[in-house]
Amino acid sequence: MTRSARRTRRMLQVAGAGAAALLTLSACSSSDSDSSGTGQKDSSTKGSSGSDKLSGEVTVFAAASLKESFSTLGDTFEKEHPGTKVTFSFGGSDSLAASITGGAPADVFAAASPKTMKIVTDKGDAAGTPATFVRNQLEIATLPGNPDKVASLKDLTKSGLKVVLCDKTVPCGAAAQKALDASKLKLTPVSYEQDVKSALNKVVLKEADAAVVYKTDVKAAGDKVEGVEFPESANAINDYPVALLKNAPNAKTAKAFIELVRSAEGQKVLTEAGFLKP
Repeated sequence: MTRSARRTRRMLQVAGAGAAALLTLSACSSSDSDSSGTGQKDSSTKGSSGSDKLSGEVTVFAAASLKESFSTLGDTFEKEHPGTKVTFSFGGSDSLAASITGGAPADVFAAASPKTMKIVTDKGDAAGTPATFVRNQLEIATLPGNPDKVASLKDLTKSGLKVVLCDKTVPCGAAAQKALDASKLKLTPVSYEQDVKSALNKVVLKEADAAVVYKTDVKAAGDKVEGVEFPESANAINDYPVALLKNAPNAKTAKAFIELVRSAEGQKVLTEAGFLKP
């Protein structure tokens, strides 16, 4: 073979090896790209798989004074999480606490005072530490137009005036008694009611001339009553704690509802209803 032929042969061998290397690199690059693309697709699929989707029913035991605002938040929660349902049981916090410790199935407890929440935590029926999410202040509810000219807490002690209070075991009743004691006033109501809505309703139905309830209840009643503020109420403000219950049937969705209550969106609904920020 001539020198020229040998040189030509070597050049062809080098060119062939280079082409093979380029094909190998191209295949590897294509494989890596496919692998990367598959990985991204899998990750995306996993993220939108719906594994974190909330569903099912959540049962909330809540103080009667939360009825309007929690009902609104319940509707909001159901719209934000299709497939969920929020069921409420409103009433006196002490009665609700007793039901929970007695074994009533519930996911969330929102009480009108730390004292009534303690009934549940002392029995070990709360999961974790309850968190205060709002506060509430007392106000006097009178008949529309305030015909009896009630202007102070002391005015409720007038002879012949029919006044209603919440039972002393209920947070609104305990707060009212605290305000009366601080003012050294004695008041004998015509009745003690088991929750704040019942006390307010006595005035709405004109079965009583006045009742000591929460500002939020006066606001919710609209023109059916007239509110009278009194300075002693500043010393009897109730903190409202909320807790996930230990044996919650739907703990995951219940936690999400509590998060809504404590969120900026939830706080806006609550403050518009007249509640104070924690």
